[in-house]
Amino acid sequence: MVPIALIAGGILAITTRGFTALPAGSFFSILAPLFMLVVAVVVIATTARSGRGSSERLMRLVRFAELNGFTFSTRDAEPNYPGMIFRIGRGRQALDHIVRPAPRFLDIGNFRYTTGSGKNKKTRTWGFMALHLDRRVPHMLLDAKANNFLGSNLPAHFSRDQVLSLEGDFDRHFTLYCPREYERDALYVFTPDLMALLIDEAGAFDVEVVDDWMFVYASAPFRMGDGPQLQRMLRIVDTVGAKTVDRTDFYADERIGDRRINLVAPQGARLRRGIPWATILITAIVVAVWFGMSLVR
Repeated sequence: MVPIALIAGGILAITTRGFTALPAGSFFSILAPLFMLVVAVVVIATTARSGRGSSERLMRLVRFAELNGFTFSTRDAEPNYPGMIFRIGRGRQALDHIVRPAPRFLDIGNFRYTTGSGKNKKTRTWGFMALHLDRRVPHMLLDAKANNFLGSNLPAHFSRDQVLSLEGDFDRHFTLYCPREYERDALYVFTPDLMALLIDEAGAFDVEVVDDWMFVYASAPFRMGDGPQLQRMLRIVDTVGAKTVDRTDFYADERIGDRRINLVAPQGARLRRGIPWATILITAIVVAVWFGMSLVR
């Protein structure tokens, strides 16, 4: 409270001098210092309230972790996950995340990385959930359409010839990518009951299964410590996660030839990357418009 009091006192002194420095009776001399003081008070109060709110959420998160068998960590560098967001950029770190090793490994939190340099330097933070599976499965990705704007929000682009259309209205909610010649395997995993759960519980999130992991991604960071946010993620674990575990529990890649070997053949282990044509087109249009406007000037 001392720094805030000093700041407020300094601002009050400045505004008081402002009254005497301006011509007497000036309308501006009365309103300007008062406006400055009001703005300063609002900024200070908002900052203090935000700080208290963050501390309270952090304490709630710590208590939640202790009561539910999780371990809480504010920062861990280079989490060793095979999901696509964990292989991008530098300075990769999991933030404010909670980990439960048993009965099935679960990690919920935020992930941050940096790309580019100089004026092109960008830092991005995702919300994520990582759930360990029993069996390795083909690399499959569900790109949610609810969080897309002028194209996919995903940080990686995959070849469109790997898109598989599913029954019902599932395609209205997600675009499913699976490796070529693994379409039957995808249908084995994504049964109608799992598709219904994905639409109802995870329609706003992107979902990836790769190796023996399931990941749920949010393009904005989670408000860790926020009760409804945590409850929603745990509900996804109990519904979508549990059904995914059930559907993959006996999966075996027939190309391996021995179901005792928990592996996926190389052609199914990773999706093939593609060219981001939509991004290239939008960028070209923006550059063309800018160049045209510069010529007009």
